Amino acid sequence: MSRHVLLIEDEQHIAEAISFILGRDGWQVTHLSDGMTAEAAMKTGRPDLVILDLMLPGRSGFEILAAIRADAELSPMPVLMLTAKGQGRERDEAERAGVDRFMAKPFSNAEMLAAVRDLAGGA
Repeated sequence: MSRHVLLIEDEQHIAEAISFILGRDGWQVTHLSDGMTAEAAMKTGRPDLVILDLMLPGRSGFEILAAIRADAELSPMPVLMLTAKGQGRERDEAERAGVDRFMAKPFSNAEMLAAVRDLAGGA
């Protein structure tokens, strides 16, 4: 059975890099470039994990994360939040909102793969 990641990232080169890294490891990656359809995609696609950029067109990563944690059906889903900011207030706000892991850009391929495997229960 294929493992599935929903990647919500508006920077195309980052999305392509993550998709390549995870695809090579056997993950099916669904990519969205904005936050407007994120909840619907989570409910219909049932990913094992969400990788969520903080700054997105349409809806912020914080808004999407809050919606995930407020929805009983989606709430257990692990969320890895990415940001170019990576420090202080954003990290604190993400942790208060219920993010499972926070990763600053740029990140290494190994760091991304290890975080995804860990959040997916060692899969």
